[in-house]
Amino acid sequence: MTPRGLSITSLVETKIGFSPLDEYVADYKNWRGWNEWRGHRNDWTREFIFSVMEFYPKFDAWLFGGVFRVLECNEDHYRLEEVDEYKKFVGTIILSFHRYQGMRGRAYYLENYFDAFEVAEILPAPYSGESFPGYEHINHDFCILEPIFKSERSDWKAALSSIKGVYLISDKSNGRQYIGSAYGYMGIWPRWACYMGTGHGWNDELTKLISEKSIKYARENFRLSLLEVMSMPTPDDSIIVRESHWKNVLLTREFGYNKN
Repeated sequence: MTPRGLSITSLVETKIGFSPLDEYVADYKNWRGWNEWRGHRNDWTREFIFSVMEFYPKFDAWLFGGVFRVLECNEDHYRLEEVDEYKKFVGTIILSFHRYQGMRGRAYYLENYFDAFEVAEILPAPYSGESFPGYEHINHDFCILEPIFKSERSDWKAALSSIKGVYLISDKSNGRQYIGSAYGYMGIWPRWACYMGTGHGWNDELTKLISEKSIKYARENFRLSLLEVMSMPTPDDSIIVRESHWKNVLLTREFGYNKN
């Protein structure tokens, strides 16, 4: 069996704040949803589709997402069946392919592009999100972190559960910032997990904002980073002092989301 339809899903097709790769990491069912969605056009006119998703950590890279048989075309979705013989390769093969200007949409005839794909890397296990980059390199959008926390990626969880500290949330839409801290028995991981679940972490000003605009606003606009990393035995008072210091430095009480 040779797939004849090509499904290319990338940031071009996403709603703001989402990407196929992040959806795949969060839950494979979400990724299937990208392929099953129909919209107002009938893209899948062939029996099989060869599906890839943009692998944004690298340039011109695509992660293999499976081969599907198109069983049925309904008014708003397709009914698909994953082809068993290709399942073991899903999430493990990174392909090199340049999507040139003018390639819009997601459906193409595979025979026109097949020779342009090259295998760039074969992963030892299905891709499960970005590897932990080190505390000093954390400067990640909410939508990137959300699937990492949802899947409880082990390297991130181990690293962020073992430290306390002061963190920064930046709102990319307006430049406003919020400074918070994790102390007491909590490390950074459970504190940030609360943000991933609520969008606001129960902070007063952020709670008002997300209550008005929904968690979608956090996914589209929030970026998280660490300002200071401290060991778990660090006294709470020391962390609170440093949190206040950063609020003064960055003027987040006057111009940001901090009110105390």
